[in-house]
Amino acid sequence: MTRVRKSLIATSVSGLAILAAGAAMAQSGAQSQQDVTEVDEVVVTGIRASLQQSLETKRSSNSIIDVVTAEDVGRFPSSNVAEAITIIPGVTIDREFGQGEKVSILGTDPALNRTLLNGQTVASADWFILDQPGRTFNYALLAPQIVGSVEVYKTPEPRIDEGSIGGTVIVNTRRPLDAGINPISGAVTYLWNDRSEEGDFQYSVMGNWTNPERTFGVLMAAQRASDFLRRDGVQSYGTITAAEYAPSTEASWKPGSPTCVGACADTLAANPDAIGLNALAASYFEQQRDRDSYMAALQWRPTPNLEINFDWLRIDASYDNTNQSMFAFQGNTWNAIDRLTDITVENGIITRASFDNALSVLDVQYREAAMTSDSYRLNLEWSGDRWDVSGVVGYTTAEGGTQRQLFGEFLNWSNYTVDISGAPGRPGVVTYENNIMDDPTAFAFDGGWGAGDPTVGPDGWNSGWGGNIVSKPTTDEEQYAQIDFGYALPGAITQIRFGYKYRDHETDQRMSGVSIPVYGWVGDASMFNPRQVPSNYLNGFDVNDQMQTRFVLDGAALADYLASGGYLQPWQTAPEVTVFGNAEFTSQNWNIQESAHAAYVQADFDTGRMRGNFGLRYVRTESESGGYTCINQTASGCGTTEADWEWVVATKDYDNWLPSANVAIDLADDLILRLSAAQVIARPNFADMSNYFWLSDQILTGGGGNPDLNPYESLNLHASLEWYFQPEAILGAEFFYKDIDNYILQQTSPEEHFNQAQQAVTTYQISRPANAGSAEVRGVALAYQQTFAYGFGLLANYTYVDAEAADGSPLPYNSNHQLNISPFYENGPFSARLGYSWRSEYFTGVDRANNMYVDDHENLDATVSWAFNDQVSMTFAGQNLLDSEYYNYADTVALPRGVYRTGRKLMATLAVNF
Repeated sequence: MTRVRKSLIATSVSGLAILAAGAAMAQSGAQSQQDVTEVDEVVVTGIRASLQQSLETKRSSNSIIDVVTAEDVGRFPSSNVAEAITIIPGVTIDREFGQGEKVSILGTDPALNRTLLNGQTVASADWFILDQPGRTFNYALLAPQIVGSVEVYKTPEPRIDEGSIGGTVIVNTRRPLDAGINPISGAVTYLWNDRSEEGDFQYSVMGNWTNPERTFGVLMAAQRASDFLRRDGVQSYGTITAAEYAPSTEASWKPGSPTCVGACADTLAANPDAIGLNALAASYFEQQRDRDSYMAALQWRPTPNLEINFDWLRIDASYDNTNQSMFAFQGNTWNAIDRLTDITVENGIITRASFDNALSVLDVQYREAAMTSDSYRLNLEWSGDRWDVSGVVGYTTAEGGTQRQLFGEFLNWSNYTVDISGAPGRPGVVTYENNIMDDPTAFAFDGGWGAGDPTVGPDGWNSGWGGNIVSKPTTDEEQYAQIDFGYALPGAITQIRFGYKYRDHETDQRMSGVSIPVYGWVGDASMFNPRQVPSNYLNGFDVNDQMQTRFVLDGAALADYLASGGYLQPWQTAPEVTVFGNAEFTSQNWNIQESAHAAYVQADFDTGRMRGNFGLRYVRTESESGGYTCINQTASGCGTTEADWEWVVATKDYDNWLPSANVAIDLADDLILRLSAAQVIARPNFADMSNYFWLSDQILTGGGGNPDLNPYESLNLHASLEWYFQPEAILGAEFFYKDIDNYILQQTSPEEHFNQAQQAVTTYQISRPANAGSAEVRGVALAYQQTFAYGFGLLANYTYVDAEAADGSPLPYNSNHQLNISPFYENGPFSARLGYSWRSEYFTGVDRANNMYVDDHENLDATVSWAFNDQVSMTFAGQNLLDSEYYNYADTVALPRGVYRTGRKLMATLAVNF
């Protein structure tokens, strides 16, 4: 298959070369090719005035890209860069926490796309404790006020960094000598969220100075953004089958439920494969998001032929958060499945179940999360009559993750009913026979059980699990150097480019923790400043009063209690946070070092009616993957000391030859056909490359990462047709196909390893990521843009993507359908714009043996602006005006996993320019 692909690409490139060479002989003295690219530019201010320029740029373009620009500080269409580029055909985002953080391009997983800052890697980090450092970029880190433009390359060129299958996003910051930048500009924004009912001020200021000759300039900018997020939801943590409630003939500990008799027992017997939720929770999530961004740029043109640029960008962000889930735990093995009293099954789903004296849980997770990022870039560019040379060196680093999680758990036993019969419209309701959701004294720490006296010692007593203390910091850094050459030619081949780039990247994750052992009674939830939830809690959800009037705790007070050891008995010592106390923590410690050497050659051509580029990029990747491997198995698993584990480093290297070609053909004065073919790669996620490994000698299973993974490889084919049917208007269609090999999937297969318990080599079933599959992505993107009379206009696009693996399974984050509609009006100092987006359901991954999906999602934003004069303007904006529901489910919408709402954001911005 690979040989066929390379032959196909090689043939297309060779054909272009022969065609261009023939044209060069027939056409002497052709005009030199400008460095142009295909642009679908969505301009934020001066909309109508800029549309014509955008379309003219598109008509003279080569490669297929889309662009969003910001002409004035504070005028980017969204408070988040990811949100801003959703107007581009084929670009979708995931809004799990209310704002766009993961970008998918043309139906591909966000991990298969790259984001570059001024053409280079920018180190990134995430705040959520369940996230793993990957190759995605956290768009929540980037302040839109410092962005000049965002380019989304849907087809590659040899000169651009490899590593993307869906597309490459290049974020360009502002330059001091750019036209139209005021010496001083600033903005003050007041943001109000109608769910959290909290308001925050945001500030931005930018100063720009140039000498009178405009040969030297300095730009400095700072921005402060604060946003208090509250996310209300209904969620669960897995599924359970009806058979698990029934008696077992093989397990004496599972006698079944003695209270499930008559119709209840008959329903169980008749529907053993019916599936229900193992828990149902009322979720309350709060987060204070603070982001400070600083940027400095120096630009010097000592001669017309020489330019030197230096950029610095620093981001300091904190994302402290508290999550409080109060849930009926109807799937608990020891405290619920033997207490079933009634059950209803509809279409294979357990839609309703009642329990006597069954377990309920209150989990409170207080997390301290912070992120910092520093990026430095030095660039030199020189151009002569024929030659041009540019060189870049840079360094970028980021730290993030959860610095500390303090997790407290409280238990209760009550009679309750869980009802999900109304899903998806009514995702789930928990009803207690005697309401406990407003009573903090009903929930207490699990003090364990036994016959001894836990106040004097552990003898005869089994401790309870009170929660845990966990730390999971991450680091990400890269240093790079690049040199590029260009040589202009007369004739159809207008320029030859070639260059070399070196990147040295390191990503590291550390995790340590300890469980909190509780001996005997130490207290209940009333110790931690309980309060009733706000009156608008779970607005938009069809739930009962019990859920809407539940209590929440002071997360910081609970954290202080756990950290200080307030739960300890006089004889206890505080447990030590360690890497090795639990294999779950040990497995999350890994380090990846990766270096890449890349060289390319690219030819730009223009025969008059046909123009484009073709060439070849070669890259060699070398990696070292470090992780802990267990060297001392015990009856209960691996040992829990450092001596029981060994840090092992594995190496991997591979080479890739990546040809590509882009062609634009003028079929008529108002009709352009574009064609593109390319071989591309995307490297494995860092977490998948980890060298962590474990074995269970008793049940002959194991798992870990796979440092021997090969990159995803794809043949990408694109074709587009553009009709400029009137001035300031276009109707376009883009067709794309991606044939992906080496798709990485989690796979279980037999492997032979030494069994310490048996002192012999034994066959184990090992689960690890592997290059186990292939996939195809095919689709079409339709775009329409037109201005009308009286200042009105419309931008709209629709994208259809059919993507699946060879075995028919869905690909992560692909929606089959996507729609964007953005009408606007602009007349003099007044402008207004609406932005509506909708995407169909999409698969996100596998969790606890369930395929996870997000249901179709819509979003509506609006902006209204008035310019009082050239110096002062006022803008009112609304985001998520529909208070859209994020509906995550397991296999079917009848089994909700997480259903959330985050509220509408209303913003008022006063901007000044001097």
